[in-house]
Amino acid sequence: MPDDPVYILIVWGVPIILAITLHEAAHGLVAYRLGDDTARKRGRVTLNPVRHVDPVGTILLPGFMLLFTQFIFGWARPVPVNPRRMHRPVRDMAIVAIAGPATNLVLALVSAILLRFTTPLPDSPERWISDALAVSVWINVILTVFNMMPLPPLDGGRVAVGILPPALGQRLARLERYGLIILVVILFVIPLAGRLVGWDLNVFAKLVLEPANWLRVAIGHLTGMI
Repeated sequence: MPDDPVYILIVWGVPIILAITLHEAAHGLVAYRLGDDTARKRGRVTLNPVRHVDPVGTILLPGFMLLFTQFIFGWARPVPVNPRRMHRPVRDMAIVAIAGPATNLVLALVSAILLRFTTPLPDSPERWISDALAVSVWINVILTVFNMMPLPPLDGGRVAVGILPPALGQRLARLERYGLIILVVILFVIPLAGRLVGWDLNVFAKLVLEPANWLRVAIGHLTGMI
């Protein structure tokens, strides 16, 4: 059953699409509430996943990695935000940024609560639902932790820009143009270099997977799953 493409689509695909869709819609909705209607005018304040999907970053790359590796990496279409239309641009951009990870955290909590009320039986539809909810908890805690890393263009980087003293915030903001390169180095280049010399340099595991697992356990205790 785990190798069944339909099982993979439902148990993995649905939670991932929901997590990404609600994450991005939250950015657009909060920006609209704070005075910027750019995302709303472009149809991004919606639960329609098609409006948020990036063909390569949301479908092709994660799908390929899910089938052939033990690691998933991807991205959605960035929600357009114009801070000049907001009431207090620096503060409001930080609020818009944190809305995405906060939504993923809520999704993880809701999934854990629903999971508590499932009674999975082998080869039953309820087993698929149970597996999908468990995946949803894990995916959403990973997205919460990963996106809160204090590196632009990640949400945590934009939050840090908003709460740091202006001089430090501006310096951090300048890293955004190099943010994707830095992420690739952290996620792929450093671990690969470590394997070549026999060292464990899995930075992603230390920075994201271990905190995400701690958060998953905390949610389990909070919801009575553990």
